[in-house]
Order: sequence, then C-alpha cells, then structure tokens
Amino acid sequence: MKLSTRPLSPHMQVYKMPLSAKLSILHRLTGLALSVGAVVLVYWLFSLAYLSGAAVVIHIFFSSIVGKIMLIGWTFSFFYHFCNGIRHLFWDIGKGYEIATVNKSGIIVIIIATVLTAGLWVLGV
Repeated sequence: MKLSTRPLSPHMQVYKMPLSAKLSILHRLTGLALSVGAVVLVYWLFSLAYLSGAAVVIHIFFSSIVGKIMLIGWTFSFFYHFCNGIRHLFWDIGKGYEIATVNKSGIIVIIIATVLTAGLWVLGV
C-alpha cells in the first residue's frame, strides 16, 4: 500500500477563516489585552500611592512611542470589546444571525471602534 503525501485535513495555508472567526479571535484578544491593562492600571495606582520614584518612570514610559502605542491599543481594545458586547446582546435576543448580517455588523463594530479610538486620541487626550 502506497502512503499518500496529501494533507489529511484542511491545512492552514489552504483554509480561509471566515470573518466571524477572525472577529471572535479579536474579541478574545481584546479581552486579554483589557485584563493585562487592568493589572498594569492597578500597578500604576499602587506605585502612585506607595512608591515615590515609580510614578516618574511610569510617566516617562507612557510618554514614549511604545507607551503611546500600548495606550492606543488598550483604548481600541476597550472600544472594540464594548461595541462587540453590544453586538452580542443583539444576538442574545435572537437578532442578526444571518451570515450577511453577522459580517456587516462585524465590519461596523471595527469601524466604530476605530473611529471612537481615533476620536478619543485626537480630540480627548
């Protein structure tokens, strides 16, 4: 019997993930980013209260390019997770389960989260 060299299951380079799967992964990653951000926020507040020199170091870090990118990423994570949570509330009441609606609402959530993030950083911070 000759052994076949073909893949036995869809290979990652062949399989194209649907938009809903990509957005599900993004939702989980933004939740993780918000959790890490919460730990950093608690550390920052603790250092402000109890460590004299740490506040200066943290201020210098968040004033740097890397710090700004992290803050913008956390801001986008918050807005995306919030907007996608509203989308999930509509799903909980049975609305928007059609594939076209799922894809359209996912794109709308990304656009709204991006606009809110840009608006906050351009106008608010």
